[in-house]
Amino acid sequence: MPAFIILLILVAIALVIIGVIVKVVQFLFWIALALVLIAVIMWALRSISGKNRQ
Repeated sequence: MPAFIILLILVAIALVIIGVIVKVVQFLFWIALALVLIAVIMWALRSISGKNRQ
């Protein structure tokens, strides 16, 4: 019986860690999406204004 309780505790800890990692990945996904959107807007403004600094 104690082995079963230890197994349940380990599974619970693993699920908590996985839950935290998933939340962090979702947060980083939204940050990446915002950065891509900013980059696209900057590229569009640069293309419209005709300032090519290549």
